[in-house]
Amino acid sequence: MRELICITDPGQEQAVALMTIFASPDDFRVLGIIASAGNTTLDNTVENVFKVLELVGVDDVPVYKGVPRPLLRPLVTAAHVHGETGLDGYDFPPVRGRAEEESGVAALIRLLRAAEPRSVTIAQFSSMTTLAVALTEAPDIADRIAEIVMMAGAYFEVGNITPAAEFNIYVDPHAAAIVLGSGVPIVMLPLDVTHQLRNTRARLDAFSATGTECGRAADALLTFSETFDLAKYGWDGAPLHGPVVPLYLLRPELFHGRLINARVETGSELTMGMLVADYWQITDLPRNLFYARDVDADPFYAELTARLARLR
Repeated sequence: MRELICITDPGQEQAVALMTIFASPDDFRVLGIIASAGNTTLDNTVENVFKVLELVGVDDVPVYKGVPRPLLRPLVTAAHVHGETGLDGYDFPPVRGRAEEESGVAALIRLLRAAEPRSVTIAQFSSMTTLAVALTEAPDIADRIAEIVMMAGAYFEVGNITPAAEFNIYVDPHAAAIVLGSGVPIVMLPLDVTHQLRNTRARLDAFSATGTECGRAADALLTFSETFDLAKYGWDGAPLHGPVVPLYLLRPELFHGRLINARVETGSELTMGMLVADYWQITDLPRNLFYARDVDADPFYAELTARLARLR
């Protein structure tokens, strides 16, 4: 069983990712969830985490507030995709849960210092500010992390918030640069993979066909957030981002890529947040992450649907 700390800014597709994690209690033990600013403001993402936890019936996982803004730049959100709450599209009841008083940075440091070396996986769904601050304040925690599995970046698909940058890195490129340079083992699941995972109507209908409220919620949430991407790309379904993290942890054989060197552009406004990925190994720079380029989409969706069917 993997011990996880989730860093997230739900976001419809990240809500589905969290559902998948909590549908898999034999595979994951969640030590805590840290809400990030990103898809929407920090106050909204904290509330959205509790919306998902209360939907799946989980009340024993602590939730912490991460850093509320990027290290050096103004916060950029994605209300144009996710709606004003960040989780529009499903009628959640008012939440009952409240975040812990301890900050996300302090909790991350405490939880990792209490862990055995290389024993905790960081499921990184959002901008990396909180993780970067924790690694900077307490560099000793790096050897407690088994790996950081992140939905972030792009090379072949380039960008989705600017022509050059993927959203999670663009929100705080300076934080991403710190994390990618930390020496911790990293798995990067970029747009090159998520753009191969398209929420066709048949795949969304399959979520509702599970007969569970969580399956119906997943369908409704992703139906809402797909509107922008369907108009943008003209595909038969919007790309699916967040669930790649738990699906990689559950079924790594579905993903194909290689160890590469990757760095983040932080000096140019034109290409701010661009991932400079040496996929073709042009340089001799150290290979600091596993970069996934391809995914087997049909078994991915079959596994995701089966996990959602376990929920209520």
